[in-house]
Amino acid sequence: MTEHDILRYTLATLAYRGGKSIRGAPPEFRTFPAAEGSRTPGEILAHLCDLMDWSITMLRGREAWHDTAVDDWQAGVDRFFAALEALDGELAASDPLPVSWQRLFQGPIADALTHVGQIAMLRRMAGVPIRGENYSRAEIVAGRVGADQTPPKREFD
Repeated sequence: MTEHDILRYTLATLAYRGGKSIRGAPPEFRTFPAAEGSRTPGEILAHLCDLMDWSITMLRGREAWHDTAVDDWQAGVDRFFAALEALDGELAASDPLPVSWQRLFQGPIADALTHVGQIAMLRRMAGVPIRGENYSRAEIVAGRVGADQTPPKREFD
């Protein structure tokens, strides 16, 4: 397995887990206040998208960060999957990588995995939890980074 394969598989995992955390949330979840001064789910979702965009700039050799806002939950969900698809496309086309795979993984990609977990936790706190799942049984395939994911194999409450 190459570094490209590992990164693309990690993005597919992010799409699967991220999709589960963000899909089906009611629009008002976007502004759920967990605590004074903490990011709302909408702000976290925007940050997830910004992380993917940052990764793309790293792969294009023009690293840049841009903060964006999510005004509509579904628009943020759509942007998340579009950003994952764009990043996966960049990874598939970049040989060799212009930045180390370790830097991509330890920075934006690992950060995104953390934030997906935060959204899942906030859903439970907001009273709209996602079902637990044995993720080791999920059908995750490198390159499958869009909103259309296979159904869970083994969920539980």
